[in-house]
Amino acid sequence: MFSPTLIIATAGAALLAIGFGFYAIDGIMSLKSAGFMWVGLMIGLFLLYVKFGEVKKLLGGKSARYGANMVVMIVVFAGVVIFMAILGHTHKQRVDLTKTGRFTLSSQTIRILQALDTPVEAVAFYRSESGTMHAQQKQKASDLLEEYASYSDKFSFRFIDPDRNPGLASKYGVSEYRIMLLMAAGKQVKVGTERETKITNGLIKLLRKKQKYIYFVKGEGEKDLASTRKDGYSAARNAILNENYEIKELFLMRVDEVPEDASVVVVASPRREITPDGLEKLDRYYRRGGAMLVSVDPGHPPGFKTWLENYGFKLQNDVVIDQQSKLYGANPMTPVVYAYDKKHPMTKDFTLATYYSIANSVYIDEDPKKGQYQLAMTGANSWTELDRDQLESGNAEYNEVTEKRGPVPVMAVTTVTVAEEKDEEGSIRQRYGKMILVGDSDYANNTNINLAGNGDLFLNTISWLAEEADLIAVRAKKRDITPVVLTATQGRAIFWVPVVMVPASVLLLGIGVYSRRRWFN
Repeated sequence: MFSPTLIIATAGAALLAIGFGFYAIDGIMSLKSAGFMWVGLMIGLFLLYVKFGEVKKLLGGKSARYGANMVVMIVVFAGVVIFMAILGHTHKQRVDLTKTGRFTLSSQTIRILQALDTPVEAVAFYRSESGTMHAQQKQKASDLLEEYASYSDKFSFRFIDPDRNPGLASKYGVSEYRIMLLMAAGKQVKVGTERETKITNGLIKLLRKKQKYIYFVKGEGEKDLASTRKDGYSAARNAILNENYEIKELFLMRVDEVPEDASVVVVASPRREITPDGLEKLDRYYRRGGAMLVSVDPGHPPGFKTWLENYGFKLQNDVVIDQQSKLYGANPMTPVVYAYDKKHPMTKDFTLATYYSIANSVYIDEDPKKGQYQLAMTGANSWTELDRDQLESGNAEYNEVTEKRGPVPVMAVTTVTVAEEKDEEGSIRQRYGKMILVGDSDYANNTNINLAGNGDLFLNTISWLAEEADLIAVRAKKRDITPVVLTATQGRAIFWVPVVMVPASVLLLGIGVYSRRRWFN
């Protein structure tokens, strides 16, 4: 039978544990937790006073020495655990085990953060009431900003509650909740909602030294930026705007020269011949150091083909057939590209598959000194089909006499040295004209731009031509998941109950059983 003293002592220890548990979970010393702890402490002191003689005698016995050894072992074990925790905190390694990579930033975001040379501070304006939707939104924003800060010591953040600090909110000109301000070198950009794409786009806008303009040539049946049809370019337009570029249309017949502020000129598969005067304007722009993204489709205008061949590209009126496309769920006239030039900065780290709908081959004699590379190649089972009758009948077969076996390039680049110039830091560098030719315009249309890596390759091409190499990466994707967002109290409960309280209870129970067997038998 248990003695009354043991029962009272157990009750006192239980009250102390309950009071500490409430304090650990609530995060504050409430009247409830303080009451339990006070009663448990008073019971312990009362028993110590009443049984002082027995306690003194017990501590001087042989069993006490064994017990002291056990306490020392427990303290040493706890010290090892604490040391491992400190070591893990100072040399931490983050691993995202979620299926969708929920807590992993995109490679584009990571590259931008790692390239930061100017301190950036994010000031987030969120309400902080516990247990509300506002608290959940704040927690989500805090988790995301903490992930940003983990990749760069030049990125920091802090939160301001507009209700509790109206003066600070007024100072920053913020009158809304759920707003972030990104600030660096006297500039600031306002970002709404806690989404990676929003914050990263805000960073790009904040760090960009000047606004860059992407011009799309119009007037000869090129892809329509306003069209929402399957073959339109409205999705491509939105993707470029999301990268914080500005878009303008360029009617060559209405201007004397391509505008000086053109960072990139896009010629998206003209259906009719561009006039000789228009081609001369594009040529002058290119040779003064301009950047051009040109796409053609099978059946391209012959005059336009001749103009491109003047820059070293080799075109023929073919269609790329790839039987391996069937393995990826596509038809043979939609070649799948998964091989990219690893020496060129735009494609050396690109690994995503891209799809091209009815593509034309784009060959060029590779010469690194001239900046000529074949950037994207189809697989070995592809070929360049020239027989239109076979294409129309759906029975295309490789002809080793007249047709070329894969790999077949569908994207190539060339450059021309223009002159030396000083950059904004005063360093001398070479200035180049750059032109990328793609043998398909539909890889970036509304149907295909979100397919596999098509959108990333399209935007990477724009970024490289616009001389923004830091943006060449895989961008953040929309993740169709609903995360469980916990309040601060719930988070502490999940930590303290299974991690601390349950193991501590088992440990105390073991100590109690051991002590009873050694000291009371």
